[in-house]
Amino acid sequence: MYPMDRRDNEPSENGFIKDLKAEEKEYNDKVEYNGKVYRVPYQMIKEVVFLDISAGDLKSIENSARLQYRLLLMDSVLKAKVEFVKNRITITYNPHEAQNRKEKTSTKELIDFLAKEGIRTSKEHAKERDVDYFEEIYKPQFEPATIREHAPYGYSREEWKKLKPEWQERQKATSESKYEKFRAFQERYLDSHPELAKEYGHVKKPKKPSLIDRLKGKGKGDNDKGFWFHGA
Repeated sequence: MYPMDRRDNEPSENGFIKDLKAEEKEYNDKVEYNGKVYRVPYQMIKEVVFLDISAGDLKSIENSARLQYRLLLMDSVLKAKVEFVKNRITITYNPHEAQNRKEKTSTKELIDFLAKEGIRTSKEHAKERDVDYFEEIYKPQFEPATIREHAPYGYSREEWKKLKPEWQERQKATSESKYEKFRAFQERYLDSHPELAKEYGHVKKPKKPSLIDRLKGKGKGDNDKGFWFHGA
């Protein structure tokens, strides 16, 4: 037998659930879209573009790639792009004033981080803007507006635009032809397997008699003797 539970009070919520509910009251992480409610980790975040980075500071394409990787390791950085050829660094990050429970940073802290990596820059060489996370990052990933299409190898966009309708018609005709052949194969297969045809409810269509069969009287009723030639 199990011991009787003599506790008078109802089981209490653990600390994690309490903290989560408190944070939900503090931060509104829900977005309504097309009549549905979505829970997103960010609302308004920021993007900063550092311009005129010295090529000597970036050193090489490989070194730029390593710097980009180290930026992405930061929990407060959502996106990072280090462009060696354009001497530019673009960082999308979660600012301190953002209303969410995620790790946060600032432009100054990012400048300090870049300085430790040997990149000399300042706010005077930076362009900053606000980013709507749901509209600019979340929606384009899960609901892309368009699908990027490339022309086949050897054709320009203009040439492919003219040839595409004819190609689509050929593809449609080929697909229909393949489907008809497949259906004919199914019919032949089921005709040769009566038990399987019965299981799938397949009724064998009576074969239309040929001209020779009709001349010989085949394919007619029992009392019908068919067509006969008479000599002159």
